[in-house]
Amino acid sequence: MNRLLYLENCVSTQDEIINLINEDETTAVFTFNQTKGRGQYGNEWRMLTHQNLAYSVAVKTSNFNISHTSLNYYTAVIIRDFLANMAHADVKIKWPNDIIINGKKVCGFIIEKQKVKDTDYLIIGIGINILQTDFSQLPKAGSVFSTTGKSYDLVEFTEKFHNYLSTEISKTPSEDIILTRYNSLLFRKDEIAVFSKDNIRQNGIILNADAEGFLWIDLEKDGVKKFFHKEIEMLY
Repeated sequence: MNRLLYLENCVSTQDEIINLINEDETTAVFTFNQTKGRGQYGNEWRMLTHQNLAYSVAVKTSNFNISHTSLNYYTAVIIRDFLANMAHADVKIKWPNDIIINGKKVCGFIIEKQKVKDTDYLIIGIGINILQTDFSQLPKAGSVFSTTGKSYDLVEFTEKFHNYLSTEISKTPSEDIILTRYNSLLFRKDEIAVFSKDNIRQNGIILNADAEGFLWIDLEKDGVKKFFHKEIEMLY
């Protein structure tokens, strides 16, 4: 069984869910009014009230027999597939945990480990821009509506997303299948792109992401190198 709880407002669904977990059920919470969401590696996920979704789900660590990296990849694939099916759009995964529709970032997520009442959980926090139209201060960002022209009822969208995520995450495939699928959906893979490292720009081609979480890039000047998150930036 699983339950989905609505919060009229909160600071962060990642924090609120800790107090709402029921060990006999999979618990998820969502809000359309989050004031200080967390992104990967300390980044802040900002959202406008009643335009976007902040969602967190708590899953027991014991439910998974895959690595944290594979779970990150699989979560990205699940979100990507849901948005592609909903919006009928070109949806890609920007390594390691951003979802891109028609060249704009519409979603990011974070996975955190927490111990609650002596049980280990993985808390998956997901932010999806759904209806927002003003991205004047965020030129790389967009929403499902701004990138596709499709509008949604926020509650209906959330319920469908929750049901899809709950179903898919309960039937985790092998790590090899996850890795192959993730790489097939990578944004700008096998294309010439511009990268910045130590404030130096150069062209490069993304080759693949590996099982340890590194991204392999064939750089114009440095050759084939692997990078962890924040060690290199794609300019797009």
